[in-house]
Amino acid sequence: MLIVDSQVHIWGANTPKTPWPKDHIKPHRDTPFMKEELLSQMITAGVDCAVLVPPIWQGDSNEFALEAARSHPQRFSVMGRIDTSTEASKELICGWRSQPGLMGIRVVPRREPLRSQWANGQIDWLWAECAKAQVPVMVLIDIAQINLIVSVAQRYPELKIILDHLCLPSGAKDEAAFGNIEPVLALAQYPNIAVKASSMPSFTKDTYPFLSLHTPLRRFYDAFGPQRMFWGTDLSHIPCTYQEALHLFTQALPWLTQEDKTWMMGRGICEWIDWRNAGAAL
Repeated sequence: MLIVDSQVHIWGANTPKTPWPKDHIKPHRDTPFMKEELLSQMITAGVDCAVLVPPIWQGDSNEFALEAARSHPQRFSVMGRIDTSTEASKELICGWRSQPGLMGIRVVPRREPLRSQWANGQIDWLWAECAKAQVPVMVLIDIAQINLIVSVAQRYPELKIILDHLCLPSGAKDEAAFGNIEPVLALAQYPNIAVKASSMPSFTKDTYPFLSLHTPLRRFYDAFGPQRMFWGTDLSHIPCTYQEALHLFTQALPWLTQEDKTWMMGRGICEWIDWRNAGAAL
């Protein structure tokens, strides 16, 4: 079974040569998280591949992640960031996937200024261009933005959308995190929407085997099915080991069949973003 982590951030240092935005948010940790460290942890945990998501604190540059994907194309692919503040970025999308390792786009409209840009219709071009060029998108939204993503899914049924972290509220735990998931579950009716069950240990006070996560995860599984629910860790953010985050899905959920795990742990995300050489020759 191919094991693919659907979300990991890696990043380098904030230097004059590679400066971060002046108003950047605090990174997950104070020291850089490099591809070499990630590879070592993946091998130890038994993870074959990872989808790299350039972190928001590093700005809109994708080069750090793309270099890792070029060095290890069978191990890494990238869902890159794009500058949504200008429609000039439209011209980039038609050739987006021609860049080695670049599978799609990841946006964070739960944060400003993108939140207002989306609400005001300023990034309608993004969804249209991604649909036209068959570029999948990962989207981090909150419950208040459900109607907006429904509109996108309905207008562009050919656009493949992945909702990050099950749309759970940042920093919330247990009931505060999972107490209002019905609007997200209802999105399963749209076949072009999938969910990313990433960073799950961050949303509970429990330790492994994270018993309080089992029931809500089952509800998402029942709604979306194993082919549209992708395992991921957000490794630099989770409060547990890589092995524990992996074993939550591979060992601790008895209702998952082996076929379910094959889809959720790797095949599903690879088919959704069309990552064809994932794990090749490993």
